[in-house]
Amino acid sequence: MSSENVMPRLSLAVLVLGLFFGFYFLIGSVPLFDLDEGAFSEATREMLVSGNYLTTYLDGELRFDKPILIYWFQALSVKIFGIGEFAFRLPSAIAATLWVIVLYLFTIRFYDRSVAIMAAFMMATALQVTIIAKAAIADSLLNLFIALSMFTIYLYYEKREKRYLYAVFLFIGLGALTKGPVAVLVPLAVSLIFLLIKGEWKFWLKTVFNPIGIAIFLAVAAPWYILEYMDQGEKFINGFFFKHNMNRFNSSLEGHGGSLFYFIPVLLIGTLPYTSLLLRSLRDVRSWFGSDLLRFLAVWFLFVFIFFSLSGTKLPHYIIYGYTPLFIIMAIHIDKVRSDVLLLLPLMMLYVVLLFLPEIAGLAEPYVRDDFARAVMKDAAQEFQLSWYLFFIFAIVLLGWLMVTVKLIRVHKLIITGLLSVIGINGFVMPTYAAIAQAPIKEAALLAKERGYDVHMWRLNMPSFVVYSEKLTKKSQPEVGSIVISKVTRLDAFEEHEVLYSKHGIVLAKILKLKEEKE
Repeated sequence: MSSENVMPRLSLAVLVLGLFFGFYFLIGSVPLFDLDEGAFSEATREMLVSGNYLTTYLDGELRFDKPILIYWFQALSVKIFGIGEFAFRLPSAIAATLWVIVLYLFTIRFYDRSVAIMAAFMMATALQVTIIAKAAIADSLLNLFIALSMFTIYLYYEKREKRYLYAVFLFIGLGALTKGPVAVLVPLAVSLIFLLIKGEWKFWLKTVFNPIGIAIFLAVAAPWYILEYMDQGEKFINGFFFKHNMNRFNSSLEGHGGSLFYFIPVLLIGTLPYTSLLLRSLRDVRSWFGSDLLRFLAVWFLFVFIFFSLSGTKLPHYIIYGYTPLFIIMAIHIDKVRSDVLLLLPLMMLYVVLLFLPEIAGLAEPYVRDDFARAVMKDAAQEFQLSWYLFFIFAIVLLGWLMVTVKLIRVHKLIITGLLSVIGINGFVMPTYAAIAQAPIKEAALLAKERGYDVHMWRLNMPSFVVYSEKLTKKSQPEVGSIVISKVTRLDAFEEHEVLYSKHGIVLAKILKLKEEKE
């Protein structure tokens, strides 16, 4: 199959740049983000402290959110590099790198090298992927195994060689060991729908129930599940399978709900700076079914989008399970966007907003009802340095020039735009947001660690505090003399307190008098 558009021959250096700035740029210089990064990292730290590599705990309590594989990789990384953001995030960045490479290698089998490079480059530099790919959570690793499973499914369908079939079961097993049933659901459902369309449902049944394949899957995934059940019994079944898997589809878990249209804005924002290319590709949705490969890719994306739109629990990263095929489709539509102005406009709009974000926040502060949010916004302006304004002014001017110049071809403009996007997000937006939201947690935790405090986490859920303090927090009711970490707006539960640390609405305080003691 040849590319539908004509691209210049691109160097692999383009992809290397995308991978570096998308996944590794400043990876260890930003504090862990709560809740997810803090929770995964703390569970890994407690695993290393306890020596229990079977069952995960978070702040001393059982954690059944995800299977074990990402914790093992994080533990290995921490063993090598020591406790720190770099070590916790490195396994995800490596997995994401392999994910992009796998996309490139699959795409180049069916299109020319430049299409493959652009598909991989755009995925590596898309907003949602660059954020999730280096986060210290399970999703980067899961997406690697989903992509491997799906690509080998198609190769097996095309080649009918057993090595591909057995590889499918291997990758699904690893995915199940990373995040559970979703790693099984996506390949099974997409392959079934695709082969039903093709009228080859018998081939699907024969494939799914292959004895050797099932044995490979069980050999990879089953041992941990069996050992965990033997260790925790019904608590594991209820916590993992029912609460964190079945209930996620049936109901809104932990308040993560949304309407049927939840993933539409997520998709438009998540694919920045390539949103215009996405919209142009969607206009040609009928062409997605023009060949077996395109039909397979279309079913993959559409199933993920529709299934998780119907799910009771909705989180932005769910849609990423369908991003891999989408970037291949987008890569073959690059020449179809009407103008370079439209192509680059989404990032221009985002960067104009970001340039004036401090001023926008200042104007919005009086209208914010939440006291804690106002406290954060009041102090946040100090974190926006001169470099913030200089970068976004430069980026806006450069994007304006790219929109009108004829000295560069469209593909080169897209490459510059992609790099400009990830440098802005990873070099300025994420560090600034972390300085506002997460640095106070880290600084308070390091102070508590230095002074040997036993801390109560009072009406606050920030597991990164436990990571940095390297000490479990207390769960009992604070008493006179207790040290608490909390939001500044929640210390009114105590009559008197001494502030030990305070920044951006986060307070580490010593309780001097309880309210019930007031005469």
